[in-house]
Amino acid sequence: MRLFIAVNFNHEITAKLENIIQKLKSQAVQGNFTRRENLHITLAFLGETTKVSEIKKVMDNVKIGAFQLTIEGFGKFPRSGGDIYWLGVEKNHQLEAIHDQLTAMLLESGFELDKKPFKPHLTLGREIILKENFEQEVFAKNIAPMRMKVEKISLMKSERINGKLVYTEIYAKYL
Repeated sequence: MRLFIAVNFNHEITAKLENIIQKLKSQAVQGNFTRRENLHITLAFLGETTKVSEIKKVMDNVKIGAFQLTIEGFGKFPRSGGDIYWLGVEKNHQLEAIHDQLTAMLLESGFELDKKPFKPHLTLGREIILKENFEQEVFAKNIAPMRMKVEKISLMKSERINGKLVYTEIYAKYL
């Protein structure tokens, strides 16, 4: 199974994010946009593994309580063939602490993890090419910060079903 640990969003935030994606899509010549049900912030990408019980134990040992999260900031990761557009997350010590705890315990349990620094974001779309008149600064100014209470982290399974990328929660740890 292809697995990752994530923060998923409540219905209110998901609806706002879907609206932003639709506005971005209207400015695009091409792109693969994130489906509403797949919006999340990745805390740890585990890749192909069957060690679900070990992952659950690690998640159960996270010692952070529920906290407030603010989504703000709009940007892109430049790529040939189309960019990845994202929304950022305001610096958050609890989110960083959860990431750090998960990473340390997963490494201790023998998992191989990405060594890149943790830069929490949520992907709006990939391989996006926008119209020539797209003004990123203007678009970004029209995105109001969004706040939500994070009360759980989720172990997610990633698979292709009928050509669509589908993320399914297979375990949740309430904070």
